[in-house]
Formats: sequence, structure tokens, C-alpha cells
Amino acid sequence: MSSTLTAAAAGFGTGLSLIVAIGAQNAFVLRQGVRREAVLAVVGICALSDALLITLGVGGVGAVVVAWPGALTAVAWIGGAFLLGYGALAARRVLRPGTAGLRTEGEAATSRRRAVLTCLAMTWLNPHVYLDTVFLLGSIAADQGPLRWTFGAGAALASLCWFAALGFGARLLGRRLAKPTAWRVLDGLVAVTMIALGLSLILGG
Repeated sequence: MSSTLTAAAAGFGTGLSLIVAIGAQNAFVLRQGVRREAVLAVVGICALSDALLITLGVGGVGAVVVAWPGALTAVAWIGGAFLLGYGALAARRVLRPGTAGLRTEGEAATSRRRAVLTCLAMTWLNPHVYLDTVFLLGSIAADQGPLRWTFGAGAALASLCWFAALGFGARLLGRRLAKPTAWRVLDGLVAVTMIALGLSLILGG
């Protein structure tokens, strides 16, 4: 039972660390939340899309590792290198922050349909989404062995919690999240988590 909870918590923490990084998708969800426009649809699309991609990643990478044990070392090194790079970029944003923060201004979606189409485009046409969910989370999950699906479930739950909090809580948090200082703190947490995970994968591989 304790190992199951540990795997789920690891998945939740890893997934959350990847999701909270500043990006177009988060900015769009925040903007929709602040303006209370199609929030449920946007949050649902983001969370369900992540869950599907995480499932593909955990299932696909896990199957490769089972068929070829040597793949675990390969994905550990590649995933570790990617995490270190990801962490370095986050650390760079902490040391050299922008002056605008996370912008919420700009034209809002004029209809639910436009909001849905925009959200789908930001989710499925973003190559980083595939790197984070299908490859990166999948490779880390593979290291969990038979608990990889528990790890994946934790990551999917993190996605749901984050997008729900960002979308529905944006009315209260929008102004604070728009400040550069708030995102420097988040980027600092992301940097520490990613670098630690990257080193553990490389040293363990």
C-alpha cells in the first residue's frame, strides 16, 4: 500500500512540475478563467487530453521496456538530459525574469466554439506536450515497473487539479499570477524538481 501511494505521489509531483511551467496553454486557461468564458470546456479539454497522452506514454514506453530491458537505461539517460535542460531553462527564468509576467489581456474567445478550438490547437499542436506527457512522463513511469500505471494516474490527477484550480480559481488568483514574482517562485520550484529528477534518472540509469 505504501509503495502504491509513493508511486502515485511521485506521478502527481512530476506531472504538476511539468504542467505549471509558463506556457501558452496555461496563459489561455488563466485568461478564460479570469473572464469566466467556457471555463468548464477548456479545463475539461486540457485535463482529458493530458490523461489520454499520459496513458499512451505509460503504455507505449512501458511495453518497450518490458520487451527490451536495455531501453530503460536509454530512456533514463535521454529523459534525464531533457529534465536537466528543462530545469536549466526554468532556473534561467528565475535569474533573468521578464518584466510582464503572465499576461491575461488581449482578445477573449468570442464564443464557446472558438474557445474550444483554440484550446485544442494549443494542446495538440504543441510539440512540448508530447515531449512532456508521452515521452518524458512515460519514460519516468517505466522506471516504476508494475506501478507505472499508478504513477500515470497520479500525473493525470495532477493535470486535472492544476487546470481546475487555474481555470476556476483564476478570478481570485489572476492578478497575483500575472505578477512576475509569483512565476519566479513557481519556476524556482520547477527548476529544483526537474534538476533533481534528471540527476536521479541519469545516476540511476
